[in-house]
Amino acid sequence: MLENYRLDEKRKVSLQDYDPNDTAGYAGKEDVAENFAQMKEQLQDIQERLYASKTNGVLVLFQGMDCSGKDGVVKKVLSGLNPQGFRAESFKKPTGDEAAHDFLWRAHRVAPAKGHITSFNRSYYEEVLITRVHELIDKKTANSRLKHIQHFEKMLADNGIVLIKIFLHISPEFQLQKINERMENPEKLWKFDPNDLEERRYWDSYMKAYENAFKATATKTNPWHIVPSNNRWFRDYLVLKIIVSALGKLKLEYPQIDIEYMQRQVE
Repeated sequence: MLENYRLDEKRKVSLQDYDPNDTAGYAGKEDVAENFAQMKEQLQDIQERLYASKTNGVLVLFQGMDCSGKDGVVKKVLSGLNPQGFRAESFKKPTGDEAAHDFLWRAHRVAPAKGHITSFNRSYYEEVLITRVHELIDKKTANSRLKHIQHFEKMLADNGIVLIKIFLHISPEFQLQKINERMENPEKLWKFDPNDLEERRYWDSYMKAYENAFKATATKTNPWHIVPSNNRWFRDYLVLKIIVSALGKLKLEYPQIDIEYMQRQVE
């Protein structure tokens, strides 16, 4: 199942091949509820062993258009993790200090340590997406940054960081529906940003920019995962399945303790 949503260098890059309404044949939330609960327990167990072994770190990177549910999926999928070993990072417009450094600096400084899990709501990819769409950088600069990103991600992998890259794929119609809901609901109105409506004009340009980024940075070691996200329940289920599957391949073991030595220390 997961291979249908995995994108690496062997697969043609085209977002038109992915239906944002896809649910892999499941009829509704009830069909996956039991498995979802089981996987959340699995993830908690994996986190404990990850934290104890300190052989790997985990970075779950979320990209997507406005209203794709980046905050929501972190809340639904990763909320059960022990906060001592989990941190959520969000990337807005660079501060003055961040802009004074290279474009990867602010991401690298908050990358997870071994034993820890970190999620990125948006990421360094914004520097080849919004900047490209609005022509703040030229093609040569964009291609140079994409090469730096690929090298950066390889360096993370070489140092034991498991990078899980997820694109939350929604349709423009679904996005407009969510924007309207925010405008009509007093409890969600604070989420509304007039710029969201302006950015909709560039939808096709964003899709091309994403496809270009996928083509340059989807590798066997660090693939992308295209997650249909018009149905929130399926989005959450598939994201959790991707994460548990990736981490389940790690050989995580609790540290070996010299019991006799510890007993002597107590005595």
